[in-house]
Amino acid sequence: MVTPNSSVFYAEPGMYEDAQAEAWRKVPEAVHKAGGKIFMQIWHGGRVCPAEYNCGQQPVGPSAIGVAHHYISAIQKKPVLLDVPRALSDEEAQQIVVAFADAAKRAIAVGFDGIEIHGANGYLINQFLVPQSNQRGSESRYSGASIETRAQFLFDIVEACVSAIGADRVGVRLSPYVTAGDGSWENPAVDVPYIASELSKQQIAYLHAERRDLARNPNRDVTIDVTMLFRQHFDGILISNIDFEREESERVVEEGKADAIAYGQLMISNPDLVRRFTEQRPERNPADPSTFYFTGATGYTDYPFLQ
Repeated sequence: MVTPNSSVFYAEPGMYEDAQAEAWRKVPEAVHKAGGKIFMQIWHGGRVCPAEYNCGQQPVGPSAIGVAHHYISAIQKKPVLLDVPRALSDEEAQQIVVAFADAAKRAIAVGFDGIEIHGANGYLINQFLVPQSNQRGSESRYSGASIETRAQFLFDIVEACVSAIGADRVGVRLSPYVTAGDGSWENPAVDVPYIASELSKQQIAYLHAERRDLARNPNRDVTIDVTMLFRQHFDGILISNIDFEREESERVVEEGKADAIAYGQLMISNPDLVRRFTEQRPERNPADPSTFYFTGATGYTDYPFLQ
């Protein structure tokens, strides 16, 4: 989180105070000791932040429009309807822009190699990008009237982070087809070329694209793949994500469609995934989505390694 009271999940860690940053320091230290690199993903949940996780504070969004979605409350142990947000003023939105840049500086100060701006999956930046959640009037810098003004919040955040820590330390994650939080883009065929081209001008470290909807949507179209559309309009390093296995990943990279592939569930449930890929082992531990985004070791550090 880049600001207080913006948790989507229970007991979510933050990066808006120096004490939090110091607590994070041991993470990049451990990664570097193992010979790795690590970027911290920073974000604001916007309208999908439950009030009960945020000191009773009403969530905020581009407009006072809620999303008809129930979350499983870690406190009440039952499904709870998300709260209706209040609309941010332009001044408040610009304060959040500053908060992203401040979080980026803290991340670098404690050893992270860079940051990834989370502009995907129905969270605040994504909410500004789509007209179903952004119905701000023409007087707003972040008006919902056009893709140019809807994307301005994202661009302001990118520019602020680039200014704070350098373009080579800033990545961006986007998800044109992800329906979580009613976040799918209005017209990806038009919006992707525009946004990708503008981000390319910033010469950021990479663009991380979720190529289709998340697996949690049983009605998703698995034939959609937006990777090449981003490739055509973004000149930098492109990372693709969602539903990849080893064989397809290698083919996509070899053909130049993407420069790298990211793994989420597959890596969580298979902590030795690199070994499994390297040895071409077919065994996979299935991920347990019921453990995602809750506290404790279950579902994070208890999946078995290969024997």
